[in-house]
Amino acid sequence: MDSKLFFSAVLFLLQIGRRSADTAASGNVTGGGNVTGGGNVTGGGLAVNWGTQTSHLLPPEITVKMLKDNGFDKVKLFEADPGILDALAGSGIQVMIGIPNYFLKKMAESPHAAAEWVARNVSDYLTKKVDIRFVAVGNEPLLQGYNGTYVNTTFPALKNIQQALNKAGVGGDIKATVPLNGDIYYSATGKPSGGIFLPKMLSTMTTILKFLNESNSALTMNVYPFYSLVDNPFFPVDYAFFDGGSTPPVTDGNNTYTNTLEAQIDTLYAALNTTGFPDLPIIIGEVGWPSDGNKFANNSLAQRFNQGLIKFIKQGKGTPMKSRLPDIYLFSLIDEDAKGIEPGDFERHWGLFNIDGSLKYEIALSRGVNLTAAKGALYYPRQWCVVASGGDFNESKLNASMVYACDHADCTKLSNGSSCGYMDMRSSASYAFNQYFQTMNQTAGSCGFGNMAATTKTEPELNGGKCKLDVMFNLAATLNSLHGNDTKTETSSSSPAGAPSENSPSGDITPPHSGTGRRGIQTAILLTWMMMAAATIA
Repeated sequence: MDSKLFFSAVLFLLQIGRRSADTAASGNVTGGGNVTGGGNVTGGGLAVNWGTQTSHLLPPEITVKMLKDNGFDKVKLFEADPGILDALAGSGIQVMIGIPNYFLKKMAESPHAAAEWVARNVSDYLTKKVDIRFVAVGNEPLLQGYNGTYVNTTFPALKNIQQALNKAGVGGDIKATVPLNGDIYYSATGKPSGGIFLPKMLSTMTTILKFLNESNSALTMNVYPFYSLVDNPFFPVDYAFFDGGSTPPVTDGNNTYTNTLEAQIDTLYAALNTTGFPDLPIIIGEVGWPSDGNKFANNSLAQRFNQGLIKFIKQGKGTPMKSRLPDIYLFSLIDEDAKGIEPGDFERHWGLFNIDGSLKYEIALSRGVNLTAAKGALYYPRQWCVVASGGDFNESKLNASMVYACDHADCTKLSNGSSCGYMDMRSSASYAFNQYFQTMNQTAGSCGFGNMAATTKTEPELNGGKCKLDVMFNLAATLNSLHGNDTKTETSSSSPAGAPSENSPSGDITPPHSGTGRRGIQTAILLTWMMMAAATIA
């Protein structure tokens, strides 16, 4: 790449930060301990976002054990889930509890509502020995894609929550913060030292920063080097990672940058300095790499980034501008197969772990210590639902059944560039049918599709072995086992909430519910088939 294109790409990365906030939901890694106000953060551990937008939620007791087994001592939640908070009681894991954006208006308008929220979701759990350190007010509420929806409620909600914490007698130890998206700042010069906040948001940001500074809190910012590759065809690939490669470093005065994350963090430091808050602590609230759903999202690149990130955190050397590294939360802990996919099909694949807590790839946490899978999940029988050999292969009916299956299960791995992309129609249909079958807990009748599908006990091999067909974990049996009841792994007689009673669209293929966040996959499937057909003709 010539130097002009390279620095153009760098300028672009310093202006990028987008990610749909309402799809966020999982885990972050922290280290360094840059926050000093109120004794909120003790550095040196790993922190992760824990999201819950899944069709089958791994029991919190198992997940907390998995966190502790892997040395995660900080966790960020996107809402105050009672079951999760109960499981965290006495664990020693520091907690950041989120308030969803749809609560901001109520919190902003009513100090009483803010006080009630704090009493119910903070004070009550402190008595249960949940180690709460932060309350995250909203989730990227100033995201530019929201077109100002939460601009007028974010700061009043932040102020009311902090005042409620103070009145409850815990404000010295527990601080309110606002997780923001990196699209709120950029570099005016293409170098980190040129960092500024968006001019149209400067007044709002100054008000928020002043309050955070006076409260001895911290600014939380989400950044994503992954988008540098997705959004810019000229971006130098190696610069998104931590292991060098052939990409030349970026020089900014006396500072040298070899990776995107350091540049993004220092651009934020420069923006804070320009705004008059050079010493305000920051927290990187989300950063990670998805493992599927895009040509740049696969296990190899996710492993490369997350391994480099954890090593970067463990070293704790800081950035060229600051000698101490801020806390960095990995995004995310577990895949979420029910998240919205507006940013892209990769949105359901950010987890270090699959939804059952199994490993995707190896990560070394320290010398001789690797990331370990969750323990205790029980599974349905090892059987899969695939297109029946010799069955009715009417293309129109098969298409309709696939669309139906993917309206009720996660088929994002079928999109172009994904692990199950570019397969023929029969293979794609087998993947879709099995996703539905497993999501419906292998219930009787969930592998019919008008006699086009059948179960098999021989594990299918699709796309040269790259496309894996899952067997779902049995949530009911797992919970029974945890609570000391008799356990069975046979098929449950119940389906997930909201599941249709019939799986085979004999005529009407409109799903009985909509707005599940799965829209868009039909287009991806059709594009896959069209491109394959074109390639065959050629």
